[in-house]
Amino acid sequence: MAAQNATHAHVATETATESEGIRDREIGAEQHHLDRVYRRLEEKIHEAEFLMDDAAKRGQVGTPGALAERDAQVFRAGVHLNRLNNEFEDFLFGRIDLLLGKDGKKGPDGAYTSVEPADDAVRGDEAEIAETLHIGRIGVLDADYSPLVIDWRAPAAAPFYRSTPVAPGRVVRRRVIRSKGRRVLGVEDDLLRPELRATLDGDALPVVGDGALMAALGQARSHTMRDIVASIQAEQDLVIRAPAASVTEVEGGPGTGKTAVALHRAAYLLYQDRRRYAGGILVVSPTPLLVAYTEGVLPSLGEEGQVAIRAVGNLVDGAEAEVYDEPDVARVKGSSRMVKVLRKAVRGALDVPASGAAVPERLRVVAFGARIELGADELRRVRNTALGGTAPINLLRPRARRLILDALWSKSGGPRRYTDPELAAEARSAFDEDITTEDYFIEFLDAWWPELTPRRVLGCLADEKRLNRWARRDLNPREIRKLARSLRRLDAAGKGPLSVHDVALLDELETLLGVPARPKKPREADPLDQLTGLEELMPQRTESRRERAERLERERRDYAHVIVDEAQDLTPMQWRMVGRRGRHATWTIVGDAAQSSWSDPDEAGAARDEALGTRPRRRFRLTVNYRNPAEIAELAAKVLALAMPGMESPSAVRSTGIEPRFVVAGADLAASVRAEAEHLLADVDGTVGVVVPMGRRVEAREWVAGLGDRVVVLGSLEAKGLEYDATIVVTPAGIADESPAGLRVLYVALTRATQRLTVISGERDDPDELGVPDLLRD
Repeated sequence: MAAQNATHAHVATETATESEGIRDREIGAEQHHLDRVYRRLEEKIHEAEFLMDDAAKRGQVGTPGALAERDAQVFRAGVHLNRLNNEFEDFLFGRIDLLLGKDGKKGPDGAYTSVEPADDAVRGDEAEIAETLHIGRIGVLDADYSPLVIDWRAPAAAPFYRSTPVAPGRVVRRRVIRSKGRRVLGVEDDLLRPELRATLDGDALPVVGDGALMAALGQARSHTMRDIVASIQAEQDLVIRAPAASVTEVEGGPGTGKTAVALHRAAYLLYQDRRRYAGGILVVSPTPLLVAYTEGVLPSLGEEGQVAIRAVGNLVDGAEAEVYDEPDVARVKGSSRMVKVLRKAVRGALDVPASGAAVPERLRVVAFGARIELGADELRRVRNTALGGTAPINLLRPRARRLILDALWSKSGGPRRYTDPELAAEARSAFDEDITTEDYFIEFLDAWWPELTPRRVLGCLADEKRLNRWARRDLNPREIRKLARSLRRLDAAGKGPLSVHDVALLDELETLLGVPARPKKPREADPLDQLTGLEELMPQRTESRRERAERLERERRDYAHVIVDEAQDLTPMQWRMVGRRGRHATWTIVGDAAQSSWSDPDEAGAARDEALGTRPRRRFRLTVNYRNPAEIAELAAKVLALAMPGMESPSAVRSTGIEPRFVVAGADLAASVRAEAEHLLADVDGTVGVVVPMGRRVEAREWVAGLGDRVVVLGSLEAKGLEYDATIVVTPAGIADESPAGLRVLYVALTRATQRLTVISGERDDPDELGVPDLLRD
């Protein structure tokens, strides 16, 4: 492999990420097209408004025929206007550049209908782009009826989703466009025919992102290199087109394209069977940083709430992970042992007084002219009986209320007073109504069986003595102490900053507690609609597309398809959380055991199997690393051999001839990091990632302050799934010693770079005379 890499060193410069200049130029080109689209949309909106005004004038004629025509025209124009307004947000998300088609026929949207290219579309290894289509939420034609945007549901848009490198059809380049409102934020290209030298309007077809790398590899002068590119395409294509009626598991080391393959698979499945996946697709990423990347690859596809992209710390509505737990605390919170602890906690929390109120120990009421009292022992028996039910705690409250009334009725002597069943039933009904409408009874019930919230119960765990009562059979004293201390950042109501592991606990608590049904508020009708009689004709725009999509995403708890990215990092409690959202789903799971940051893979595997149930599984393995140069991949393999002996790393397809750089920090680590960041900024056109131990993230940002947005500081656990043109890994020993999975985390850090890698050693790294730390020496 080393000899092969040396042979292909001549493609080193070609495989680098495209320069910022090319990226900016392409973003500018897409911005120009989007501006043109919005001008045309505004024209269409003005046309719809004109039609509505015209319809109002027709209504002044007064004849039945004119009124009927007016109503019909108002309806048609209103629907059109409403649709245009709703589609106005994040309008454009894709583009395909195509070869000349076989038959030259055009469809009603103005696009060529042919799926396969013409016989003479490719001449040798050269071709001209004959047609470019932009894909968006609805179709838009210009004044000459040429397509500005193709509706994503139209047949002409199908190649955007269905084409793969193995079966590209006419597609040469597929581009994902990220936009916000009227602004294009970024573009990312897939090159489906990297072997071609394609031209667009006489100029070489520009390619941005990973597509640029594939273009350079595919156009290399060596047949061997082209064979490698073909193998990448073939193994990825198998995953994308795999049947959906099961669990698709994808394994692959760093740089094998797991995330991109899984997301393209989601788009492919959604377009192949949109009705089946109308229940929604959930994409779970390990970190918010990776979510930002994911959103660029997989657009929402124009459907309300159809694709939800969430970080694992944002899966619970109203909760967002903001802080990190220490490794010891994370291992406790992520363990499946917490299920038993939380089950005891939701019951025990009923006895924890809310702020300013004590839990009552007796209940006194007046009935039949006498005082009736239930003491502490009687109330305890009632509660234990109520808790014998299987429903969630909050949903058992009506049962507890009924049992209390039963106990009061029995103690009042009511059953002895009324022997006639009808009279007894009437008396009992009156008895219950008299008691339950009194303020003191309502106040008693709220204090004795309060409606608990997940946050409140989580806040209760911060009391070490209380937690010890609930957890002493499942956690050891040291674990109980650390868990309680970590939750002291929450107040009595559970409000305060959460960690990613706290969010999984909240989800478990929400299941154990249950949420009582709330009565729906009736929607207020528009009085003007009622007066005109058009309330059924005029469409009501109560919320925008994005608002509706966000609301549906918040409300949805069960999806038709679930994608889990970097699945090896999910803890048992997180698998339970994700599993609840895919109880009836098909799944795509991507990961790499060698990159796992969780310390007990067997425990996580058991939780994963429980979440997936008995669904059949198809397993795929991606074997080619096209992110890292061989020089970086070989260095990372040394850590992999320590972390997971016997595990094979993926084969790197290219060589740059540039070895990783080793630097000894000396006394001033901050100065060393800053100097190396400045050095790399001059060497590469793109981004520089600085990976440090989790505990040094804040100070590391100060080290590189003022160097610009191209430098990004990451904690070791935040780097998963991301890539940079150059990476600085700071104090490898510090990363490796953070947790029992530290060596695997270090392996991840060393495999983030596409071009340059610098390793900065501190005293603990024991560097040799060349600056190579102990962990990275042969």
